[in-house]
Amino acid sequence: MTDETAVLSPSPARTARKGEGEGRRQVWRSRRYRWDVRFGPYAFVAPFFLFFAAFGLFPLLYTGWAALHQVELTDPDSMTWVGLKNFTRLWDDEFFWNALRNTVTIGLLSTVPQLLIALGLAHLLNYRLRGSAFFRVAVLTPYATSVAAATLVFVLLFGRDYGMVNWALSGLGFGPVDWQNGPLASQVAVSTIVVWRWTGYNALIYLAAMQAVPAELYESAELDGASRWRQFLHVTVPSLRPTIFFTCVVSTIGATQLFGEPLLFNGGAAATGGSDHQFQTLGLYLYEQGWVNLHLGRASAIAWAMFLILLLIAGAARLLRGRGEAR
Repeated sequence: MTDETAVLSPSPARTARKGEGEGRRQVWRSRRYRWDVRFGPYAFVAPFFLFFAAFGLFPLLYTGWAALHQVELTDPDSMTWVGLKNFTRLWDDEFFWNALRNTVTIGLLSTVPQLLIALGLAHLLNYRLRGSAFFRVAVLTPYATSVAAATLVFVLLFGRDYGMVNWALSGLGFGPVDWQNGPLASQVAVSTIVVWRWTGYNALIYLAAMQAVPAELYESAELDGASRWRQFLHVTVPSLRPTIFFTCVVSTIGATQLFGEPLLFNGGAAATGGSDHQFQTLGLYLYEQGWVNLHLGRASAIAWAMFLILLLIAGAARLLRGRGEAR
């Protein structure tokens, strides 16, 4: 072997060191892969839990702590322990019960027509129509509209003296209706805003569920001589039962938290919900106590009362769903 060949060929020691280095890299890659498989999913979902803890869990716990104290918004660091006094005061608070009744009434007046109209619209959009894509986008337009802009337009429509609604009623022979000051009329007006904004959203949810219904079911019903109406009642509606249940629960939760529409419909009367609190919801009453009267402890108690109401609604919905599936 010449000297040149000895220089070019690697020594056994160098080859061994190179093999050891390659082995360590392989071990490191294998370990890093196991860590990635094991901890990678947690790293991807960690930002959600961090934001939820900062903007969801902490405010919830702090609100619960503030509900047990007498604290004013002007001096939130000065807290006086009162225990459950803020909650017991709600039991004898006529304004709280009035807000709860209004919330239930407006919720019923808005949720029931909204879901029925949405189901009908989805049934129409489910057929092959010219420009179906345009109509599907059009029904979603109210949902994309700002709640402030929509409510201000409806305030003009429901005006007592120059509103278009009273103009149409006068053409039918009815007298003018005071939509802002009438107890039931104001609740109907607020419910109309909610129906207008959310019907298209629910219609698209129903439409997506309808398109997942197997076509064989409609073909079998048509062979049996079922009309389109009977197909809708006996094929479409039973197939949409889980979706209808979902929209009922979500709409009920949204009605419980209703705030923007009644606040803006009230005009310059702040959060009172009308001259006689006739359409003041729980959300408005919470806002009035915390940001108008500056009673942060009472507002926190109302917020937790709303949270418990939502838990009861969710529990009742789960119970009904379980019984329905059992049948």
